[in-house]
Amino acid sequence: MTAVLALGVTGCASLTTSATEVGGVRMTDERPARDGGTLTVALKSDPDKLDPSLGSTLVGRSVFASMCQKLYDTDARNRIRPQLAAGMPEVSDGGRKVVIEVRRGARFSDGTPLNAEAVETSLRRHRDLPESARSSELEPVKSIEATGGDKVELRLKEPYEPLLGALADRSGMVMSPRALKKYGEDFATHPSCVGPFRFKERVTGDRIVLEKDPNYYDASRVHLRKVVYRTIVDGNVRLANLRSGDAQISDQTAPLEVQSALTDDTLQVFNSPTLGYQGLTVNIGNSRGLGKKPGKVNSSLARDGRIREAFALSLDRALINKIVFQGMYDTACGPVAPSSELGTKMRCPGRDLGRARQLLREAGEKGRVPVELTISNTVEDMRLGQVVQAMAKDAGFQVKLRPTEFTTLLEHADKGDFEAVSVGWSGRLDPAGNIDAFAATLGSENRSGISDERIDSLIEDGRRTADPDERREIYRDVTAAINDEHALIYLYRQRNYVVTTKEIAGLRVYGDGLIRVENAGYARGGDAGGKTGADTEARSR
Repeated sequence: MTAVLALGVTGCASLTTSATEVGGVRMTDERPARDGGTLTVALKSDPDKLDPSLGSTLVGRSVFASMCQKLYDTDARNRIRPQLAAGMPEVSDGGRKVVIEVRRGARFSDGTPLNAEAVETSLRRHRDLPESARSSELEPVKSIEATGGDKVELRLKEPYEPLLGALADRSGMVMSPRALKKYGEDFATHPSCVGPFRFKERVTGDRIVLEKDPNYYDASRVHLRKVVYRTIVDGNVRLANLRSGDAQISDQTAPLEVQSALTDDTLQVFNSPTLGYQGLTVNIGNSRGLGKKPGKVNSSLARDGRIREAFALSLDRALINKIVFQGMYDTACGPVAPSSELGTKMRCPGRDLGRARQLLREAGEKGRVPVELTISNTVEDMRLGQVVQAMAKDAGFQVKLRPTEFTTLLEHADKGDFEAVSVGWSGRLDPAGNIDAFAATLGSENRSGISDERIDSLIEDGRRTADPDERREIYRDVTAAINDEHALIYLYRQRNYVVTTKEIAGLRVYGDGLIRVENAGYARGGDAGGKTGADTEARSR
């Protein structure tokens, strides 16, 4: 084993002590918060477009959680609950007709009333906008029509079980029709939705500023005056900002920083299981960009599935978790989390260098196989890349790392400008939300360019089947079929670690990884040693 692996194992063995053990799940802080102040959230990366139809990052979803509510939302038990809908949908005609009643009395941040017509406009845009990342999720919806009163009627081509889960995420976000008409393609620079906070300004790469929305239907329960999202890529710097009082929340906190935070009595840790996955995507057919028919890609990994299988067999998931993540994540070899209602526990294949080398010989590879791995330029992701590089070398690969800022990484991946890329997904309640867009031939997030008739057929079966046991079997089969292609190499599941100062109360962090600040604020009775919200606001400008 190479030096980097040996050093990694030695390093992680000395870091975990009784003082740095995370303990059980903690998703909420029920302490009451006082009114006023500015909350600063330090994000791991810069969000992409603030347009629910186009966005595809977890950090973007966290910003949306504060300003763009959905027809439905999820709770701490991963149950779907109405948000901008007045109740659960009425389903009839064998699952082909879905009627949703819209909440009354709500207004968008620009003052436009929320109504059924506004919902129709947004759903049509999510489905039909050429660049929409939501199109796969709403493709089975044949028609969308605002009917009498405050109801929206959806007619489906066939029964579509994942619909409600999609409407509990960005496909269910409703945008102001006035803003859509006024700004068009520039909606992302002037977003207007229904939410506790409204957009004020954005400085790309630095900050996004939201302010309390007086038009919000539940504004009396919103405590904070402003929320500032600052992009701070380095996890150590995010933690330092919490300790100095320049920020109060650090999202997606890496295990090493979590362990450091646990030794600081001014900080608190939120910990929830994830519904998503992280891994490597191999470009085997994305020659024209997302949404286009797959074509030929000129690389060794794309040329021969045996080479991709050898690459996958060179990796040790358990050791990656131990070296890179201090054993604080979970290994993964499929897109559906075991904690999901339709999830199943799977035994991941172990590292097999002998089989990997044999596969390379069978594929006619005599020298080291070159692979370019595009990876985010954060400290933790670079460490992951280095471990993958060292492990793959033992099997006969020569991996060259291509460090890239995360938003730029996604742009390259969308265009097909990569050979292999380290990227994951924050996860959805319904397994279809973790599979369809990524593995269907024309899926809106199919960055690998995978195209397989059996996978496409199983995806359709999963959409139209209602029985949970049958769907569980279908998703077990589709996972096996995806794994046989070795274009999506699932490696691990993060846990949602969010660190905050103890002066912040009322926060919620559920399994979807979103930081919910709607009812958060500074704890009543004074802070816990940090600077005041006014101080933070002044420095964030």
